[in-house]
Amino acid sequence: MTLADPNKAVLFLLAPDFEDAKFPGQHFFCRHSALVEGVLVSFPALVEAIDVHRIAFPRPRAEVVALVGEANQALPVLVLPAGETSPHASGEANGHQFVSGAERIIDALVGRDLIPPAHP
Repeated sequence: MTLADPNKAVLFLLAPDFEDAKFPGQHFFCRHSALVEGVLVSFPALVEAIDVHRIAFPRPRAEVVALVGEANQALPVLVLPAGETSPHASGEANGHQFVSGAERIIDALVGRDLIPPAHP
C-alpha cells in the first residue's frame, strides 16, 4: 500500500460490529478504536488532517502489513508520514514511525497540534 497523501498520517481503526472466529455467533466492537472514533467525531477537522481507514477484523490486515509489517497489525494504529517522528511512537517500519493504542494515538494527535489536550 502506498499513502494516498504522503504528507498525511494514516489512522487504521477496526470497523465496528465484527465477528471473531474464536467466538462463533457473537458480534463485537473494539473499545480502543471506539475511543479514537469519539475523538474523530468531537473534532471533525481531524478527518481532513489525517487519512482514516476502517478495516475488517480478520488477519492478516493487508493495508496495515504493507505499511508497518505483519508483527505490527494490532489496531488502532497511526502511521506517520515518512521522516516524521513522535515521542509517542511505538516503533518504526518501512521508513515510517507508528503509534499503537488509543491513548498513545490521542497523545500523538495532541503532540501534532491537531487536537487540544484532555482536561487534567
